Amino acid sequence: MTHLQAGLSPETLEKAKVELKENPETLHQDIQEVRDMIITRPDIGFLRTDDAFILRFLRARKFNHFEAFRLLAQYFEYRQQNLDMFKNLKPTDPGIKQALKDGFPGVLSNLDRYGRKILVLFAANWDQSRYTFVDILRAILLSLESMIEDPELQVNGFILIIDWSNFTFKQASKLTPSMLRLAIEGLQDSFPARFGGIHFVNQPWYIHALYTVIRPFLKDKTRKRIFMHGNNLNSLHQLIHPEILPSELGGMMPPYDMETDYYLEKNLSPKTMKRSQSVVEPGVLKRPDKVKSEEDNLQPLLSLD
Repeated sequence: MTHLQAGLSPETLEKAKVELKENPETLHQDIQEVRDMIITRPDIGFLRTDDAFILRFLRARKFNHFEAFRLLAQYFEYRQQNLDMFKNLKPTDPGIKQALKDGFPGVLSNLDRYGRKILVLFAANWDQSRYTFVDILRAILLSLESMIEDPELQVNGFILIIDWSNFTFKQASKLTPSMLRLAIEGLQDSFPARFGGIHFVNQPWYIHALYTVIRPFLKDKTRKRIFMHGNNLNSLHQLIHPEILPSELGGMMPPYDMETDYYLEKNLSPKTMKRSQSVVEPGVLKRPDKVKSEEDNLQPLLSLD
């Protein structure tokens, strides 16, 4: 085991070897091969290229060097193309702070049986008068930046549960194609995390309609990991044991308390959080010439008319 594998339990080391093809004897060579590809993309500002940082991209792509580099490039390209979204990406930003307080995302204290961190979103908590969908996305990305520092989670990954109970048609009508594509690009295509499952529960018909629209933008692997449970929580419990779920999700734990489990207070304080390379500072990256149509930004997927 090299120093880059420090912090991994024996069980996770074995999983990294078997599932991800991680070999401690070739680890530095694997990282250097990815780093050597950086010269092929002079259009991208790679703000961080240290061993530990590149390793998380290799783990996210099962040590396929080309795929790991493509993910690394997309990580910085996404930030380069969306500069405004990554300015002041801090827990003190008003929109991010409020989104985190409302549980975007909520983070359960217990891991699942495969060592994965469970994120929960109670969609109806979105107060559209106080913060935007982009603020929610920023809060999720900021939280993931903090959690992905943990090498155990780099190997084991995450589970996402979205509870759509009481999410209104009016709330859904505020979502636009560009917003949803922004989220897909940021989470599916540009972030070095392994998502083992995305579970929808209590989703109304109009969420099915939204999913039909965004489905073409999802990779086959992502589609296969999306589970639509509806009101059948038993099917959720077959995949995630109810012993670790809050009562809102039919679990045996107490109701999820946004204030008590406020992830920002525990893990995103300036004193404990490492400098996030996703934060774009003035002059570090240049915005490419990219024009989005105003109609695409404003037209909702669902109309109230």
